[in-house]
Amino acid sequence: MFETLSDRLTSVFSSLRSKGRLSDADIDATCREIRIALLEADVALPVVKTFVAQVKERARGVEVSQALNPAQQVVKIVNDELIEILGGETRRLRYAKNPPTVIMLAGLQGAGKTTLAGKLARWLRDQSHTPMLVAADLQRPNAVQQLQVMAERAGVAVYAPEPGNGVGDPVAVARQSIDHARRQQHDIVIIDTAGRLGIDQELMKQAADIRDAVSPDEVLFVVDAMIGQDAVSTAQAFMEGVGFDGVVLTKLDGDARGGAALSVRHITGKPIMFASTGEKLEDFDAFHPDRMASRILDMGDILTLIEQAQKTFDEQEAAKMASKLASGEGFTLEDFLEQMMMVQKMGPIKNLLGMMPGMGQMREQINQVDDRDLDRIAAIIRSMTPGERQNPKMIDGSRRARIAKGSGVTVTEVNGLVTRFFDAQKMMKRMAGGMGIPGMPGSRKANKAAQKKAAKGRRVSGDPRKAALGKGSSDSAAPDGAPKPGGALGKLGAGQLPPGLELPPGFDPSKFRLPGQK
Repeated sequence: MFETLSDRLTSVFSSLRSKGRLSDADIDATCREIRIALLEADVALPVVKTFVAQVKERARGVEVSQALNPAQQVVKIVNDELIEILGGETRRLRYAKNPPTVIMLAGLQGAGKTTLAGKLARWLRDQSHTPMLVAADLQRPNAVQQLQVMAERAGVAVYAPEPGNGVGDPVAVARQSIDHARRQQHDIVIIDTAGRLGIDQELMKQAADIRDAVSPDEVLFVVDAMIGQDAVSTAQAFMEGVGFDGVVLTKLDGDARGGAALSVRHITGKPIMFASTGEKLEDFDAFHPDRMASRILDMGDILTLIEQAQKTFDEQEAAKMASKLASGEGFTLEDFLEQMMMVQKMGPIKNLLGMMPGMGQMREQINQVDDRDLDRIAAIIRSMTPGERQNPKMIDGSRRARIAKGSGVTVTEVNGLVTRFFDAQKMMKRMAGGMGIPGMPGSRKANKAAQKKAAKGRRVSGDPRKAALGKGSSDSAAPDGAPKPGGALGKLGAGQLPPGLELPPGFDPSKFRLPGQK
């Protein structure tokens, strides 16, 4: 959603990197470009003015004028101000001292409240809670049925005593749900309320009545990140009519400019608590201002990537797979398929690549990545027999034709997969042996360098006097590495020198002192 804003800001900062010092004119030009980028991204004008003023003030301060790299310092200032606009710190849910904790969802129709209720319930279930959904949207057709389906998919309970479609009292349903949750020992209640296509008095009155009936611990305002500047006016209306404690952004995976999402927190003063980034139930997480700012500035989001990997991969399985990778040939097509399925569970490949720093410059290539390619690879591997997966070397021409027919691809695609797998296997084997990596144990280059160094140390000089000195020096070390008494000169009187160069009788080399020595 923030691709356009990210591209504009990245191009602004790239022009600063060639400057050793920033003049006032450079700062003014940079702030002007930042202002244009934010306005084009649909950020509210009051927010843009505040943001640019803060950046300009700090950019003219000591932290930039005395910095070794002013361009990096300006990027840091913009990053800090973006984090501040987005809320500063991550806001966590407040839980009731005496369960159940009541969470009420409010917002316009079409913002995605019902779907978000299922996502939030699943997220809380993964946090070891026992949430219950409450169908208090009794006006919209099939809203109750939709919530029941979401609850089933999320694996949580649902309280829906009324059929909906205009039948039933939503305030009574919300009030009764609290007692029902206590009896069923649910520690969290999520109330899905009705919305309207626009702000009206009936909507506000019903939402306020439900709020007064259940006294929620958290009122979350659900806003569609794609509605532009209407997000700000709608948020202000709900703030005045009902009041809310936090904001939830939905449809962040859309292609709208999305700058209004940056404005909601600044205008209302309420933090963004959650963000929905896709249609699946798992495409939902707590909102981290610092991570979102890093994404906008094309600095990646490694922490979220690590968290997703930790949720998906089992530590014991990862260790087992690492040992197979180290063995090279121990890694089979069956293992490759298993790892590929794990990566797919983490989310779309484009999203994962987008979390890597600097990937904004490769957005066109990333957009060409198609997850269906992984599905084709999985189909090819699943069309093989268990023996063929364990030992791909046995896949000859006739087997490849059978695999291609079974997976619905061409023989060329099967050949390409098998060839790339063998190449990857060889690479893993070389990496495991340290081949080509200086300093790695087992590295051929390291071994050759050590042998060459050892041979150089054993080299005997053509000069007999130097040869004798070298031999005496090598013999002077004790087994434990300590030098023998007398040092290297202690052996020189024992017939070690050639005829005519013997030391005088009775000369003790260990007592020899150079001028200035005591």
